[in-house]
Amino acid sequence: MIVFLRVVFLGLLVGMIGVTSWAGLQNPLFTVPVPVATHPWFVVALVEAYAGFLTFFVWVCYKQTSWLARAIWLVAIVLLGHIAIAAYCLSELFHTPRTALPPTLLTVRRDGTGLLGPALAVIGLVVVLLGFPGR
Repeated sequence: MIVFLRVVFLGLLVGMIGVTSWAGLQNPLFTVPVPVATHPWFVVALVEAYAGFLTFFVWVCYKQTSWLARAIWLVAIVLLGHIAIAAYCLSELFHTPRTALPPTLLTVRRDGTGLLGPALAVIGLVVVLLGFPGR
C-alpha cells in the first residue's frame, strides 16, 4: 500500500508542477482577468481550495511536533497549495517503511523542521514574487 501511495503522490506532484508551470508560462500568476477573478464559481473554487489546504494543515499540525515546522509548512501550503501537500505526503511516505500499514503513516509524529518545508516555503515566496505583472 505504501509503495502504491508513493506512486500516486509522485504522479500528483509531477502533474501539479507541470500544469502550474504551463499556466505560468502562459500568463503571470496575478494577471487573472477581473471578470474571471470575480466570477462566483471562481471565488467558490478558491475558497474551497484554501479550506482544503487548511484541513490538510490540521493533519500537518498533528504530525509535526515543532511549532516552527508547523508555521513553515503553513507558509508552504498556502503559497504552493497541492504541490506542497503532495511533497509533504511523499516525504511522509518515504519516511514510512514500505511494509507499514496506513495507520502508521497517519499517526507517527515527526520532530524538528527538516529541510523540505523551509525549501518549499522559499520557493513559494519566489513564485509569488515572480507572479506579479511586469516582472
